[in-house]
Amino acid sequence: MSRPLADALSEVRSAVLDDTVLVRAVAAGRRRGQQPPWRRVELRYVRLKAGLRLQVTTYDDRQAHTRNVEPGPAAEDAVDDLLALPFGSWHVDTTDATLQMRVTKKGDALLHRRRRDPGEGRSAAQSEGQRHDRVKARLLDPGDPVLHAIGITDHEGRVKPSRNAKYRQVEEFLRILAAVVDSALESGRLRTPTAQAPLRIVDLGCGNAYLSFAAFGYLSRTRGMPVRMVGVDVRPASRQRNAELAGELGFEDELTFMEGAIAEAQTEQAPDVVLALHACDTATDEALARAVRWRAPLLLAAPCCHHDLQQQLRGGSAPSPYRLVVQHGILRERMADVLTDTIRAALLRQHGYRVDVVEFVDSVHTPRNVLLRAVHTGAPAGPEAEQEYADLVAAWGVRPALARMLSR
Repeated sequence: MSRPLADALSEVRSAVLDDTVLVRAVAAGRRRGQQPPWRRVELRYVRLKAGLRLQVTTYDDRQAHTRNVEPGPAAEDAVDDLLALPFGSWHVDTTDATLQMRVTKKGDALLHRRRRDPGEGRSAAQSEGQRHDRVKARLLDPGDPVLHAIGITDHEGRVKPSRNAKYRQVEEFLRILAAVVDSALESGRLRTPTAQAPLRIVDLGCGNAYLSFAAFGYLSRTRGMPVRMVGVDVRPASRQRNAELAGELGFEDELTFMEGAIAEAQTEQAPDVVLALHACDTATDEALARAVRWRAPLLLAAPCCHHDLQQQLRGGSAPSPYRLVVQHGILRERMADVLTDTIRAALLRQHGYRVDVVEFVDSVHTPRNVLLRAVHTGAPAGPEAEQEYADLVAAWGVRPALARMLSR
């Protein structure tokens, strides 16, 4: 339930100025129609030779600026100045609670508070007895409004027992996304995002978009990275539902949704990152083909079902050592899964991508646990790799959907 913004900011202020409990506070995002001078601000207490200080780090589009403020009136003035800026959200970790505040479109505040376990609070203590270090790393805190909006946590910021597996999936996906984005930024494959040139992400076949919301919330709100994200799905109901949810979270200017087929998806500018998360069967191939045509620098695809090659194996003949395998339905399905994703990886390599096939969450939590992680390098695969692909396809007598799509 929303509450007056002044009341919520007062609660944030009290937590930030309490040097006995503050672990870290982060301000990020912007309010509707307003723009703060910094894309992100972090506050924490540090012990220096001169004594305890409130460290204030502000981030613009190029670098970080740090200053250390003495507790007392100087710290109060610094915090009040920051609270007066039109940031869209505040995230405050203390030794006993996590406080998440977001400003609504109407200018009110949504405030979520989650108490931390005693052991979790102790893990934040420094060896000198100061309790100001980082808490156990969670990329998206359970108290984050995004997780409540997509149904993973309750109104008190607790993960619902029935959604624990989904929360793990979200966390593991975000870890992979963060690692690949950071690596691409460090290597120069991605330019540093700015307000004028944000990181552009497209989620093809987004469905209910729970990973889209999580990815946007983490990159844009938690990390303060300028992001523009578009979700594409063929179903009108998905577009409407997702757009309404983005509006409720205050994301509607930066996270938008469109209705349409994956193969025909158009964006104002080619994306930096393409996601295809559990798009069914050849919809994953359509997403991969679209990413290749965009020459997207980064691609993360979590395939779903693999009916296309399953049907081809059922009606065809396998290489002689594997005929016994495809005689059994369940084994034929598993072989088709492996064969499909092997072919997809091989074709992406032929189009200049470095590809890893990884397990992004343990199979005990979901059977949809394979992730294709591809980075565009532009390096040719070479004749040997092309021949290996040709031999594989010929031996199994299959016609891969992705090959057909890329040849159009």
